[in-house]
Amino acid sequence: MAQDLYRELRAAVDRPEEAVDLGYAALTIGLSVNPHLDIPAYLQRIDQLAREVTDRRDPAGDVYHSLAALNHVLFRQHGFDGNRDDYYDPRNSFLSEVLDRKIGIPITLCVLYMEVARRISVPVEGIGFPGHFLVKCSDGEEAIFIDPFHRGDIKMTEDLGQMLEKLYGRKVALRPQFLEAVGKKQILKRMLANLKAIYLRNNSVGEALSIFDHLIILDPAGAEEIRDRGSLYLHMGCFRQAREDFDAYLRLAPNAHDAEMVREQIATLEKQPRLLH
Repeated sequence: MAQDLYRELRAAVDRPEEAVDLGYAALTIGLSVNPHLDIPAYLQRIDQLAREVTDRRDPAGDVYHSLAALNHVLFRQHGFDGNRDDYYDPRNSFLSEVLDRKIGIPITLCVLYMEVARRISVPVEGIGFPGHFLVKCSDGEEAIFIDPFHRGDIKMTEDLGQMLEKLYGRKVALRPQFLEAVGKKQILKRMLANLKAIYLRNNSVGEALSIFDHLIILDPAGAEEIRDRGSLYLHMGCFRQAREDFDAYLRLAPNAHDAEMVREQIATLEKQPRLLH
């Protein structure tokens, strides 16, 4: 069954960046907790949201009118909002759960926003702003930023400096790279990284292992994820799998800062051959 679930993910991401269907790929993550997830039905719900925005906006209006219609449908009409009461609930990181429960974290709400916007031909991109994912619309003289976690708040560039100060104090200054668009595969990695952190914090090792598998499918050369999956296998007592991941890590990153430590771990396993069978 797991192989079948991962085949859906591979089909979604094993293609050039521009060919990735972000909504579909994000929904495949939900198969890890619900193998019977009806992905086409959820895509149809996103289609319906887009139709409602189209019905509301003025065809002759500019991009700001389209954003206003999009915000009205998502946040006023349907009530999508950020989950401030239980931010680290793993359900916030699954797009299907966000569609069902109408609450989520910044990145999943941004994915929903981007997917509805794409369907109505509004040019928006995901922005990996530190600590708080945002959406950017550049179809105009000045880029504007939208915060779906706060019900579609519109922010200009000067507002983001104040936002950064609230998040980090004066330790982090606003930099141009904070406002650059990130690719769809990078968005998926960030979604998965959130889930990985939640599951590891909760000691949900089986769920965490599945997320590591997702991350490695997304980036087969991701040496650190392979190393960390090996460490999780070791914790679980799956010594052969741990050894395989440690070997793969050293092939990918033979000069890594912790390469010697990993070699020592492999040597410890080799001294106890029974562990590898």
